[in-house]
Amino acid sequence: MSDEGTTRDTGAPAEGRRTTAGRDRDEEGRARNARPRDGLGRPLPYGAAGVERQPEGVVRTPDASLAEGQRLLDTGMPFHAHEVFEDAWKSATGPERALWKGLAQLAVGVTHAARGNRRGAVSLLRRAAEVIAAAEGNPPYGIDAAGLARWARGFADELAAAPEGGPVPAAAPRLRG
Repeated sequence: MSDEGTTRDTGAPAEGRRTTAGRDRDEEGRARNARPRDGLGRPLPYGAAGVERQPEGVVRTPDASLAEGQRLLDTGMPFHAHEVFEDAWKSATGPERALWKGLAQLAVGVTHAARGNRRGAVSLLRRAAEVIAAAEGNPPYGIDAAGLARWARGFADELAAAPEGGPVPAAAPRLRG
């Protein structure tokens, strides 16, 4: 990224800017890594072709958050789905806030699995299952809380039982029944 606030590879407006000290900063001066990312959110070298990043701090309707999150999960971009659910979690109030947090944890667990980090995936998937299961009695927005909690536990068990170094199965949970 150049000092003019555009990316090196496309010339498009960047989310942040590179300072003279070499640190990426957003418009408010907060540290933000502006390196391109791959589909699983891993940083790539400056100038590499990456996947467009999910914008942060977007307030969507719950239906829009679920639709975008599902689309990203279905296309193998769970890290980006996590960003959508994190925005929903941060903007939510009341009891649904915990459910959005659980969905964000679920997406991060799937991200860890796709990156080959089985231990991290199992831990986050089990944590997500507990948080999501708490909403089983009356889940909002048609979210299949019971099915998601069951899926997260099952996927965590599958990963925990799989041999190290073996292939990791692709995973895309269904958010709604």
